[in-house]
Amino acid sequence: MDKKQQAEAVANKLRLHEAIKDKALIKREIIAGITGFFAISYIIIVNPVILKDAGIPVDLSVFATIISSLIGCLIMGFWANAPVILTPGMGVNAFFTYTIVVAMGLSWQEALAISIVSSVIYVIVAFTKLSVVLAKGIPETLKAGITAGIGLFLVEIGLEKAQLIQQGKNSILALGNLTNPATLLAIFGLLITLFLFVRNVTGGFFIGILVTSIVGILFGIKDQASPSVGIGDITKYTDVLAKGDFSQAFSIPFILAVFSMTMILVFESMGLLEGIMPNPKKFKKAFEASSVTSFLSGILGTSPTVAAAESASAIESGGRTGLTAIVTGVMFGLSLFFIPLLSFVPQAAISPVIIITGALMMNQLSRINMFDFSDWFPAFLIVVIIPFTSSISTGLAFGFVTYPLLKIAAGRQNELTIPTYVLGALFLCDLILSALL
Repeated sequence: MDKKQQAEAVANKLRLHEAIKDKALIKREIIAGITGFFAISYIIIVNPVILKDAGIPVDLSVFATIISSLIGCLIMGFWANAPVILTPGMGVNAFFTYTIVVAMGLSWQEALAISIVSSVIYVIVAFTKLSVVLAKGIPETLKAGITAGIGLFLVEIGLEKAQLIQQGKNSILALGNLTNPATLLAIFGLLITLFLFVRNVTGGFFIGILVTSIVGILFGIKDQASPSVGIGDITKYTDVLAKGDFSQAFSIPFILAVFSMTMILVFESMGLLEGIMPNPKKFKKAFEASSVTSFLSGILGTSPTVAAAESASAIESGGRTGLTAIVTGVMFGLSLFFIPLLSFVPQAAISPVIIITGALMMNQLSRINMFDFSDWFPAFLIVVIIPFTSSISTGLAFGFVTYPLLKIAAGRQNELTIPTYVLGALFLCDLILSALL
């Protein structure tokens, strides 16, 4: 074999190696996207139930939730090439329903208009240098606190879904009923998923969900209420499409609601993306994709979309590119035809993935300087207040307000930047307005 033939043989081996590597990467991304979908699939049922209290029909809200998630994931995948799932946010939908509509007395159509206006401001921030300035203005200790706080929040959600914790009679929380079949199924799922995870099994999270769901079906454990809606009902979807009511746009309640929702959208999304993005260089594009989808969601008839914390499940499953988000988006599209089948994936099967993901996110605590009280206490507030209040934005507010105050009290103003002061002031205003609302 001459040198030319040897060179060709080596080149062929390299091409074969790259082809095998590419196939493995694609397989990993697909599995990550499917895992992320099942981790967040509960939103298809839970979001419409929450928005029902605002007056939006459940059967139509199901379509709005799925379509906004589908579009959001595709935009994230193609525009930002990031493994981030966009769906209507749990904290934002609660603000939409229980603050704007129930507490303030506005209609759901006016709440959609508020969402649209807030999202326009969000888009302006995302597509200008403001996003970079604000992101760089967040101290590293607070970024670590945000990630850990979201992680602890996910652990709480997972434990609740597993029914391992419940509201206590003599305490805030208490141990769940360990004889409950659903709880036992969740424990089984947690053990299986942990075993697969520590053994570094490819697609371990997805396999864990699948095995636990099958066991749940065999034992008749089915706990998700399936919406009584089919693809044929999509013809009624126009009843919530583009129904924003801007007639009260210059009223005080409308303006106050816009301010508060803008703060939630901008900083909750920024905090989530800063906390879960495996590649920080993709933050800007991901932030832009999130803002555009948030704007479209108001037109589509649902509360604003944000980056789902459950994206971390897809990332931990190996998701690194936009293909993960695209696969999740395709899964949302397919779910339009199989909405009732989602009830066969019990919360007990999803909870182990959420618990493990949250625990992994909490390793960010190691980045916090525990020997400097002015550094770790604001991060500590973020970590505990997010799960205790079930509000990421509230946790961020307390952390960002406390950080500059402690630095000033310690005589270390030189460690503060202008964005830190501005963020602290904005979050203080947000806390005050939230109390007034």
